[in-house]
Amino acid sequence: MKERIKFHKYLIIDDSKYFRKLIKFILKKSQENIQIFEAENGKVGVQLALKHLPDLVICDIMMPELDGYGVLQALREHPTTQSIPFIFLSSRVDKADQRHGMELGADDYLTKPFTKEELLGAIAARLKKYELFYRQSQKELDELRDHLTHSLPHELHTPLTGILGLSRVILDVYHIEDPRVVEMINMIHNSAQVLYRLTQNFLLYAELEILSNDPEKFQKVNIFQESTFTEEIITNLAKKKGEKYQRKADIYLSITQDKFIKISAPKFEKILEEILDNAFKFSQPGTPIEIKTHTDDVFWKIDVIDYGKGMSPSEIERIGAYVQFQRKLYEQQGSGLGLIIAKRLTELYGGELIISSIPGQQTMVTISLPWES
Repeated sequence: MKERIKFHKYLIIDDSKYFRKLIKFILKKSQENIQIFEAENGKVGVQLALKHLPDLVICDIMMPELDGYGVLQALREHPTTQSIPFIFLSSRVDKADQRHGMELGADDYLTKPFTKEELLGAIAARLKKYELFYRQSQKELDELRDHLTHSLPHELHTPLTGILGLSRVILDVYHIEDPRVVEMINMIHNSAQVLYRLTQNFLLYAELEILSNDPEKFQKVNIFQESTFTEEIITNLAKKKGEKYQRKADIYLSITQDKFIKISAPKFEKILEEILDNAFKFSQPGTPIEIKTHTDDVFWKIDVIDYGKGMSPSEIERIGAYVQFQRKLYEQQGSGLGLIIAKRLTELYGGELIISSIPGQQTMVTISLPWES
């Protein structure tokens, strides 16, 4: 789980300039890496809270424009501010006032005048409680995400296998004369194939995430790692993809030297398949797809170059699961997992995947993997 940076933003809402300055002075003297916002009334306080999303709000009760109760109610009703820790300040010591504040959702209540220790103690307690709440929420979200990532593809796998098998049987065994029916069955079969590949990618992605976060586990599954010659795999896969996209004439191969790379054949084929699929999808028929290999003292490298839409630097930086670039402009199959799967696999086997691109002109993906003599 990602650690939060220990940088705190505070919002002080009080119509008394004296108390605003006092609280600000105490905070600045006792803490580093903080940012403080001030509001002289409740209305301005709500606006600043929505704009800056502070880590904690310190708010007086009796104020013009909007009192402290109104501020708290407004913040608790807004999704982005409803969980921000909130401390009331008031010169009123009546227990009914305190109870009313707590019923509205305040986290603490300090009476004026207060000591430095009382203020800092209340702040530390609220921030600690919020931090624990944040961590627990993140843990639950991570567990839910992992559960969905692992279980959903498995649940889809069985019915998809049935759809693929039965649609193929209908096409191969039954002599259907109506071409419209044949076309519809073919569409069912092809759509099921796309969905089947997507579920397989989800499963692989989940496995790679586990391995990338647990190097010891990766070493155990990789202890009998195979090595692979590249030329035959590249040639066969390029031919297969050319046929699939009806673009055999667009492929230009330049394999200078075959090498024995330190990765199993299925894993290398998966990496190359994802890169080639992207090259074909994001370029137009009639434009070249270039596949070149070269080596240095440590790495065997393959460049896959297409002359399609290209990618901006920000798009390259955002490569990750569930990201699809310019979805509205370019139809894409799958969920954007292809590139990140190729990247994760390459890195797990001690290599590197680099993308360089000129938007609107070309994209080059370079895969580097260790080779052995």
